[in-house]
Amino acid sequence: MKTITISEDSAEIRALLEQARSKDVIVRLADGSEFILSAVDDFDVEVAQTRRNEKLMALLDERAKQTQTIPFDEVKRRLGD
Repeated sequence: MKTITISEDSAEIRALLEQARSKDVIVRLADGSEFILSAVDDFDVEVAQTRRNEKLMALLDERAKQTQTIPFDEVKRRLGD
């Protein structure tokens, strides 16, 4: 993800940003290309940073491949409950 600082001099850009404060906005160009403009909060930034963590993503991918599960009763027994 890249952060770009822009000037709000353009009334059109300012209007788009104001709309994106309350709900996502899809911007469609004349050639049909579409982009989404969305307000960012701290959680969005944290998710983006987490996705860039290659070691964590590899671990999660590996865990997702696991098919063996432990029944809840067995978990309780192992934990002494």
